[in-house]
Amino acid sequence: MRQGIDSLIANVRSVFFGSDQAIEQALTTLLAGGHLLIEDLPGVGKTLLARALAQSFHLDFRRIQFTPDLLPTDVTGLNVFDPRERVFSFIEGPVFTNVLLADEINRSSPRTQSSLLETMGERQVTIDGQTRSLPRPFFVIATQNPIELAGTYPLPEAQLDRFLMRVSLGYPTPEDEARILESHRLGEPVDRLGAVMDREELLALIEAARRVEPRPAVRDYVVRLANATRQSDAFAIGLSPRGSLALMRAAQALSLLRGRDYVSPDAVQDVALPVMSHRLVVSSQAHYAGGEVCGLIQEILDRLPVPTLESARSG
Repeated sequence: MRQGIDSLIANVRSVFFGSDQAIEQALTTLLAGGHLLIEDLPGVGKTLLARALAQSFHLDFRRIQFTPDLLPTDVTGLNVFDPRERVFSFIEGPVFTNVLLADEINRSSPRTQSSLLETMGERQVTIDGQTRSLPRPFFVIATQNPIELAGTYPLPEAQLDRFLMRVSLGYPTPEDEARILESHRLGEPVDRLGAVMDREELLALIEAARRVEPRPAVRDYVVRLANATRQSDAFAIGLSPRGSLALMRAAQALSLLRGRDYVSPDAVQDVALPVMSHRLVVSSQAHYAGGEVCGLIQEILDRLPVPTLESARSG
């Protein structure tokens, strides 16, 4: 398994020249069975990362460009009447895939955004009272531009909570940008990217991540983190139990990627910001005092006692 994970990371890295942390966060989200929200500027590699992940596992990949006139049925599919056969036939929407890139998701109306709620949370689509299951795995990577505000619809809390992580990619280093220019000289390198695992091997990795054991000391650490956000005056809304579960599952997946069969405290700390930041609401008092969500979470992480590595191993 270790060799396969190393080959997987190397395969993505061969075409995506961004930070290794971005690759690790994307794979962590995938192995945890969650969905990823990338909030960053255009042209920094969001689509490339999504395609590289899909092709590394030989998964079906589809892309939806979210626009103000996009309808919910453009996402989920719809029943169309066939006058010759006098029956309704279901036409699948782009959500019937393994990896879905929802590009600029905040440019569509709240009604269309909500069409993803059931698909992301339940892995199914209900049209005209009939429920259809989505393929396994089903992984949504949504993007949004944090700069442009005109013509956008901010994602509501219920939609944000469906994403396991919210991350940004950032600009590449000068060395990586030079590699990008060279790799694209003869075309798109991702078009030539081969698979290193298949769908069944990915499902086995997802199951293996669930079996990574969080010892009592680490579970207690996650609970203390959640309670600290609920009791802090800096937050109007603290971390929910679903947020605690997301934090634990992300830490399990990251620990697996790092070759551990137990959840380490540093894995919890490394996923805390991308898992928690979009689930917490800063209080007006903290906001006017200049507080921002990531800094406030980091203050809690710095203040809380951390379990020892020995207690995380043995419990």
